[in-house]
Amino acid sequence: MNFEFFIAKRIIDSKAYKSSISAPIIKIGIVAIALGIIVMMIAIATGVGLQQKIREKVIAFNGHSVIGIYDNNKSEESIRPISTNQDFYPEFTAVPDVTHIQGTATKSGIIRLENDFEYIIVKGVGADYNWHYFKDFLVEGRLPDYTKKRNQDILISQYLANRLQLKLNDRINTYFLKEDTTKPPNVITYNIVGVYNSGLQEMDQLFVIGDIRHIQRLNKWDDDQVGRFEVFIDNYSNLETAGEAILKQVPTTLQAQTVDKVYPFIFDWIKIFDNNIYAIIGIMILVAGINMITALLILILERTQMIGILKALGSDNISIRKIFLYNAGYLILKGLFWGNLIGISLLLLQKYFGLFPLDPKTYYVSAVPVYLNIGYIIALNIGTFILCLSMLLIPSYIISKISPVKAIRFD
Repeated sequence: MNFEFFIAKRIIDSKAYKSSISAPIIKIGIVAIALGIIVMMIAIATGVGLQQKIREKVIAFNGHSVIGIYDNNKSEESIRPISTNQDFYPEFTAVPDVTHIQGTATKSGIIRLENDFEYIIVKGVGADYNWHYFKDFLVEGRLPDYTKKRNQDILISQYLANRLQLKLNDRINTYFLKEDTTKPPNVITYNIVGVYNSGLQEMDQLFVIGDIRHIQRLNKWDDDQVGRFEVFIDNYSNLETAGEAILKQVPTTLQAQTVDKVYPFIFDWIKIFDNNIYAIIGIMILVAGINMITALLILILERTQMIGILKALGSDNISIRKIFLYNAGYLILKGLFWGNLIGISLLLLQKYFGLFPLDPKTYYVSAVPVYLNIGYIIALNIGTFILCLSMLLIPSYIISKISPVKAIRFD
């Protein structure tokens, strides 16, 4: 057995060590490591989880990239049509990252009830629409089916349903103004077949999902014309490169914008979470490191006589330093163990039971989302262990300053 490891193990296992003056300080060091890893783990899991959830919600309404016509129209309504006779539609095979492309159109209208009304935007979708995200958002009813003949089925948000006191199977009159405002508006009576809640109130308070063929008819478009194309890719981390590749494949009469350019205020806001995570990690490692330095110095002071005896018997400074670093490494690992046990347990409770709610008006989600990945947990533990142990190298140099003669006489 390694000599230094053997001595360190004897120190750790000894009863005198556990009841020594340094014992409370050592326990504080272990607690600091455990609390540090808990806070860092929660910061990463909730920060990254919140980023992913918000991104998914925005992408659900827009795709990763939006292809449309160059114009100065800043509204959500589709003004000019695009033909679906494009090289990139219905299969965008030129860019490997693309998993799906769909044509949509939007038109503003007003839901008019007997005692109330509400401005909305009807998002028209067709047979090519991917309902993947809205399956998760659905809270009541079913998803509409637009694969066959044109119908009046719509999907309405829970926000609008509560605001207008609507429920499943209610029929609502929706009015669409004509370009010639002197003429009466067009009216479509929709049937509510489903209620969704994305938690993204900026979208929920506006959008209902309906058949694109109604919008084509209202706008006097052909059946092969849409308002824009929404493109989905397989990995958000490739958004920038995929966005550039998509832009190169569309004709010069069209523009392709990634979703972070369409909604910069949302994506700039969630990028700030990264800075918060880095700051928390830095502070926690610093606090844990300082506590471990204090514990090591007290441990060295308490074992001064032992250090003198080992030096008198021929042990060099490096060997004795290894003994105390092995000891400190054990304490760090003990703190990491308890920190991981408590931290992962708390995150699992939040993930499956949603113990801590959030205000969706501010954070776009109703509960703190959790992102758990074995990769970042392992990296966090290894990084914390290495950094804390590295911080202990400097104070361990104090061992080289201890004189064997004075140390043996030390009391």
